[in-house]
Amino acid sequence: MAGEGGKKKPKFAVWMRKKLVVLFLIVLLAFAGLGVRLYFIVRDNSEAYKRQVLSQQQYDSRTLVARRGRIMDANGTTLALSERVYNVILDTEALLEKEEYLEPTIAALVSKFDVDAQTVRSYIATHPESRYYVLRRTLPYEQITAFRDLTNEESENYDPLITGVWFEESYRRTYPNGSLASSVVGFTTSDGNGLYGLEEYYNDTLSGTAGREYGYMGDDSNPEYTVIPAVAGNAIVSTIDGNIQSIVERNLREFNDAHENEWRHADGAHNIGCIIQNVNTGEILAMADYPDFDLNDTQNPEPLYGRPMVNEYGNYVRDALYEYTYLTPELLSTLDNDLLMQQYNALWRNFTISDTYEPGSVAKPFTVATGIENGNIQGNEWYECNGYLHVGDYEIFCHNVAGHGSLNVSKGIEVSCNVAMMHIGNAIGVETFTKYQNVFNFGLRTGVDLAGEARTQDLVYSADEMRETELATSSFGQGFNVTMIEMITAFSSLINGGYYYEPHLVRRIVSDSGATVRNIEPRVLKQTVSQATSDRIRLYCNAAVLGEEATGKTARPAGYLIGGKTGTAETLPRHLKKWYVVSFLGYAPADNPQIAIYVVVDRPNAADQEYARYATYITRNILTEVLPYLGIPMTETLTDEERAELEEMRAHPYEIYNVPIEGTGGEDGDSGANALPDDLGGAGEAGEGD
Repeated sequence: MAGEGGKKKPKFAVWMRKKLVVLFLIVLLAFAGLGVRLYFIVRDNSEAYKRQVLSQQQYDSRTLVARRGRIMDANGTTLALSERVYNVILDTEALLEKEEYLEPTIAALVSKFDVDAQTVRSYIATHPESRYYVLRRTLPYEQITAFRDLTNEESENYDPLITGVWFEESYRRTYPNGSLASSVVGFTTSDGNGLYGLEEYYNDTLSGTAGREYGYMGDDSNPEYTVIPAVAGNAIVSTIDGNIQSIVERNLREFNDAHENEWRHADGAHNIGCIIQNVNTGEILAMADYPDFDLNDTQNPEPLYGRPMVNEYGNYVRDALYEYTYLTPELLSTLDNDLLMQQYNALWRNFTISDTYEPGSVAKPFTVATGIENGNIQGNEWYECNGYLHVGDYEIFCHNVAGHGSLNVSKGIEVSCNVAMMHIGNAIGVETFTKYQNVFNFGLRTGVDLAGEARTQDLVYSADEMRETELATSSFGQGFNVTMIEMITAFSSLINGGYYYEPHLVRRIVSDSGATVRNIEPRVLKQTVSQATSDRIRLYCNAAVLGEEATGKTARPAGYLIGGKTGTAETLPRHLKKWYVVSFLGYAPADNPQIAIYVVVDRPNAADQEYARYATYITRNILTEVLPYLGIPMTETLTDEERAELEEMRAHPYEIYNVPIEGTGGEDGDSGANALPDDLGGAGEAGEGD
């Protein structure tokens, strides 16, 4: 409401308005002063504050590396583990904050870590704003403690002028047993990812999960931290028994030592492989190939010397006369990096699962089993062997070119008669033969839990591709390719009642605290043959080792009855009659098989390679040690001759491999492949599978 005379009264007196103006001016001057102050701070100290912020980002927010899980053998022995190590990191920008920091810090680095002072100075001069430069890598804790004392205010050795150096935690993968099970275990790359073997196949299981540490300023201006801890990887307990593995590897090495440079200046064979499998679970107790390599020094060139050279595609290098080229120190020095790495890749790959070859006569029990199981033969048939059989446009010879005469199915396995197998193959027919090859998993991966298993689908004939001549040669193991893991897993089903177990090398997965995360139980995938057929095949394979004319008699260890089958296959080109893959595929004990063993010698270093004894000798030596270790009692009383032999083996364990190979194919040359032309049955060459 208006006052008298219609005039409004003022809200503030004059003196109050003057006070407000003064207050406003004071506030304005204060803000002006703060602005000037901020200007000078930015002008004079921006770099210092920038370093402080970046420093907080560097030190207070970082990744926490997860420790990779261990790999253990079946007995709990560590095959692979990760040790905590430290990288020495130089923060050039922090070091250059004050001039007096430079020389004491460089002197301490030289003294404690043996770094080159000139290299450090040069880097500092050219990278004054660097926050991260690795001076030394993967040092154990003991090597960094002395330097840490210099930067610890509570230490009597504390030196306040030493700054700009910090330590980054990491882990280093180490292998306490060096080369033991090298192709099975595999190794890791510099960034911690698995490469080959169990390390690659179980990489996600072993890797764990990285953590993170976040740093920030709290309400009271003090640094605070939030930590998401790293989760260590799980450990795996393998089925490999380190003691059996050691026995196998030593025998492969001794064979190589006995035959190295014997006929050519090279290793004792292109490849030597052995697998021992539990026939009732599919577990792999030992898996080895030669040459092996040190898992702690994977690029040591020593194991390459004497190996056949491979080209850029991983295939063996051969000249116009089909002679192989073997690696020497001089030759290695001429290879470019890509080709050199191909040589290492050939060394690192697991021969027993990654390389393919024609199996030879170890395939004969499968042919007989197919015929009996499908009713094509009864097992009591007799055949006439005149030394060859005319099939299609070819005369395909038995290894005994004079012929075996009249023989039954059992004798056909015992003496490894190709002609008998061709008759059986003809009775089976193409459709059934190829069907059962699939039943036995030939041409298919087994699913073994290792990285690098070869795919052999294109190396086995389909029913559409197989003619009568291919059927004939396939019946005795020529013309199609397999891997060692394919053969031993299928063979285990032949002699265990017909149960095809998925082969596996890991029994259990456990957490970092030791709690079981997962048990890997034996897994039956299918039944390949009946119990009755399995029993019959065991009788035939027992005779192939124990019979009077058995080709595998030299595989039997003293005091034990075992069964099995020898194999000899000629590699391409066949007309050379020169390069062979010899093998023995067996089991023990003969009456109640517990383990299967498969030994393959790929192109032994000898002028005459076609003798299965190269493989049977290795088998006998291995089983002589392994069977007692497994607690399998002797099945036979030792003769005086066997006792003397055992004593000689203990005194001179490797000299058995130097025993001259005498006689002809009648005793252990069982292939007949030398009678095959090059254009018949040529699925591939050992060591060059997919």
